[in-house]
Amino acid sequence: MATLVRLDPLREVATMHNELSRLMNGLFEGNGRATQSWVPTLDAWETETELVYAFDLPGIPQDKISIEVEDNVLTVSAERELAKEVARESYHRLERRYGTFARSVGLPQGVSDEGIRATFADGVLEVHVPKPEQSKPKRIRIGTPAEQKTIEG
Repeated sequence: MATLVRLDPLREVATMHNELSRLMNGLFEGNGRATQSWVPTLDAWETETELVYAFDLPGIPQDKISIEVEDNVLTVSAERELAKEVARESYHRLERRYGTFARSVGLPQGVSDEGIRATFADGVLEVHVPKPEQSKPKRIRIGTPAEQKTIEG
């Protein structure tokens, strides 16, 4: 029996992005660098009142994480340090990424940075961004006060 699989182009683009990141980071392995740049994974979703961005940051203490908002861009940065000093030639496998990172996400127009809040639990940073208020139609009166016509816009 044949199984149908729905095409999800965004999933394919995300997979390609991850593979390219892995490839580019792999190009620098073996050249004596003690740390390598990395990019944490990110989930984003929305509720009725806010946008939520969740970053996986295992092994990073909360006080080492920086969150900034400038020109409608949310930037999360930190550094994950190698926990133990082990001679590089003693490793059998070194797959986890260490070093600094900065990940930026564009925010919608009209977002106020005043209501943004963040929580950090079990290695997951969640940044909650209130949705901007939608502009409401404004009524404009035309004519003389005696004619009192209203146009809704």
